[in-house]
Amino acid sequence: MALAALALTACGSDRDGGGNNGPGTTTTTIGSAVTTTAPPTTTSAPPADEELRVTVRGGDVVGGVRRFTVDVGASVLVRVEADVQDEVHVHGYDLTADVGPGTPATIRFQADIPGVFEIELEQRALRIAELAVQ
Repeated sequence: MALAALALTACGSDRDGGGNNGPGTTTTTIGSAVTTTAPPTTTSAPPADEELRVTVRGGDVVGGVRRFTVDVGASVLVRVEADVQDEVHVHGYDLTADVGPGTPATIRFQADIPGVFEIELEQRALRIAELAVQ
C-alpha cells in the first residue's frame, strides 16, 4: 500500500508548455521516465517553379490553345478550370486529373523529360495546351 502511494506521488504532469517545449507540447514524468509529446506539424508542398493555368468554357479554351515553355527540371503545376466534366491528360508524362464545374484539376510534376507535350481534355479529345520542356 505504501509502495502504491509512493508511485502515485512520483507521477506528475507538466502541461503548461514550460521549459524548452513549444506551445501545445505535453511533458509527462513517471518515476525517472520522461515522455514529451509535441503537436503534429503540417508542411505544404513547395510552390511550383512554373504554374500553367487554362480555362475551358463552352467547349473552347479561353484565349485559345495555350503554349508554355519550361526548363528541364522545373517543378510544374498545371491547373485547369472547366465548365464540363472530363479528364485532363498531360501526354508524355501520362498524368491525369479529373476536372468539372467547380472542381479544378491540378497536376504537379517535375518536368524531367525534354520535348513538346500535348495537354488535353481526354474524353473530348480537346487540345487545351502545349508544353515545351527544354
